[in-house]
Amino acid sequence: MSPQTSAKGYGISDTSKYTDFTVKDFPLKTSQPDDVTLSIEFCGVCGSDVHTVTGGWGPMSVPFCVPGHEIVGTVTEVGDNVKEFKVGQRVGVGAQVLSCLKCNRCKEDNEQYCPEQVDTYNAKFPDGVEAQGGYSTTIRTNERFVFSIPEAIKSEDAAPMLCAGLTVYSPLVRNGCGPGKTVGIVGIGGLGHFAIQFAKALGAHVIVFSHSPSKKEDSLSLGADEFVSTDEDGFADKYFDKIDYILSAADAEKIPLSDLLSTLKIDGKITSVGLPDKPWEGLQPQIMASNASCIGCSHIGSKKEANAMLKLAAEKGIKPIIDEILPMSQAGKAIEAVKNNKVRYRFVLKQDLK
Repeated sequence: MSPQTSAKGYGISDTSKYTDFTVKDFPLKTSQPDDVTLSIEFCGVCGSDVHTVTGGWGPMSVPFCVPGHEIVGTVTEVGDNVKEFKVGQRVGVGAQVLSCLKCNRCKEDNEQYCPEQVDTYNAKFPDGVEAQGGYSTTIRTNERFVFSIPEAIKSEDAAPMLCAGLTVYSPLVRNGCGPGKTVGIVGIGGLGHFAIQFAKALGAHVIVFSHSPSKKEDSLSLGADEFVSTDEDGFADKYFDKIDYILSAADAEKIPLSDLLSTLKIDGKITSVGLPDKPWEGLQPQIMASNASCIGCSHIGSKKEANAMLKLAAEKGIKPIIDEILPMSQAGKAIEAVKNNKVRYRFVLKQDLK
């Protein structure tokens, strides 16, 4: 049987009309022996989707963009070289669908930093075929970027983990989050609510910093040991030199950077996985001088980290707080709500295309 060559999905062509999704057919990735094709059942709605379809991160790279990179579905085809997956298996795909697989980064489980990496949507494969995302019927990708979903995790819960979950899990692990460590989490939304759970599951003492006192109850119920309102004067004073590492998931152009940096131990680090449309205010080297602290960033995670994250989530019962599961045809409603911060904490779209 010949491989499937096309699919259809909900996409946009004009960032000024970012809620006006239309359905179009599109060509799938050219089939290769190492590829896995899956029929999509659920797709989470990520902040990246909003930044892309609104033009917040700049003009789109393709004329018609089908967003979505928190994808769960069922394998329908496997290439001749694929050994890890079989037809009928439940799997997921995250925010990356290809890399060169040959460079040192790819060989050392850093494929997400490959200079030839291809995003799941708003990108093109090396042969020119446009990569389209999970607000669609089908996706095909190299098996390196496909993840087996543990039986203990429901499909709708697994979907948001494949970007939001992995995006926070990777920097937490790489920066030593574990027993005996004190970790700060900034920004409690789609990413931050996962960050609390994973930091706690990894064994750290977790302190949440938020400008929204209304997030206190959720933060503590998700596993935070302490909640700090950043709107209070001198909020950072009692935490001077107390925190080993801070993960910021705040999608904001202004956070209390200087105050947060002051809480770090010598050589401490803030990693931002929140990627706002505009630069941070107040970012000057001087604010890091007093404790040799630093600020970094992170990009999703590797397959090795994704598999470890899913295993930990299954063992510890980690799952997203889903505001609503919507039919995929209501993608525009979900995008608008996320843009206006009217979601707690994730929307998931359910397949409704035939």
